[in-house]
Amino acid sequence: MKLFVRDLTVIDASYLSAERGMVGESWLVDIELTGTLNEMSMLLDFARVKKQLKAIIDAEVDHRLLVPIAASCCQVAAAESGYHFVDFLRAGRSLHLNAPSEAFAFIPEESITQESVTRYLHQLIQARLPSNIDGLTIRLRPEAIPTAFYHYSHGLKKHDGNCQRIAHGHRSMIELWVDERRELALEQEWAARWADIYLGSQEDVVPLQQLQLSPLATEHLGAQHLGFRYQAPQGDFQLAIAAAETELVDTDTTVELLAHYIARQLKPRFAQHLVRVVAYEGVGKGAIAEL
Repeated sequence: MKLFVRDLTVIDASYLSAERGMVGESWLVDIELTGTLNEMSMLLDFARVKKQLKAIIDAEVDHRLLVPIAASCCQVAAAESGYHFVDFLRAGRSLHLNAPSEAFAFIPEESITQESVTRYLHQLIQARLPSNIDGLTIRLRPEAIPTAFYHYSHGLKKHDGNCQRIAHGHRSMIELWVDERRELALEQEWAARWADIYLGSQEDVVPLQQLQLSPLATEHLGAQHLGFRYQAPQGDFQLAIAAAETELVDTDTTVELLAHYIARQLKPRFAQHLVRVVAYEGVGKGAIAEL
């Protein structure tokens, strides 16, 4: 007997890639269970599946930075109590973090892929299933988006939930309208502009000297890096990232303000027209700004 749940949850996270740097990602999650019926003539109550399995996924990988700790370019070390250093060494574009440990998911693989994250989740969930369940299939999949989209990472220091983590992200669709005409070419421009981008607030920029990073980081930091640091309810978040992979925004990076930011960027080109921005934050949610 099999039991399935489609779209159990959405993982909004970022991951480290030797080729792409820090990549914001959104994966839909499907679950399939096999086994024998229990005393209620069920494999597992849907309420338990949706609550318990979703809770594991949300707690362990959602809104975290996924770190491939078996990668040769990746170094992880304990910092002060409850914190970790992460150094990801890419030529000229290294990344360095000091953040609360709960901001990371340390994946024992050489790279972060749908398959490697699936294996990681499988191990976590399998151990917590009741004895009548003998099979578990997890499927991660991106949203099917027929038009332009981008991958971005950010952190929201004022958020009281996990969005405050300095390096989490999304794979997001965008719609741009001028009057009543959708501008697909403009959408492609923004998809290229924000391909694998870190969106940082200008007020969070600090001199690199004010960052307390690992000893290894000091060997790689240079003029090509920007430093970010802020205090949030979960702790002290610090990041050094290549400026070439960053765009500075003059506000916080909530999706509401990002939609307005894009509209403000576009308005001078269409001064006599209504500009409408539909900015998504991951799957099926977002904000609309009009100027």
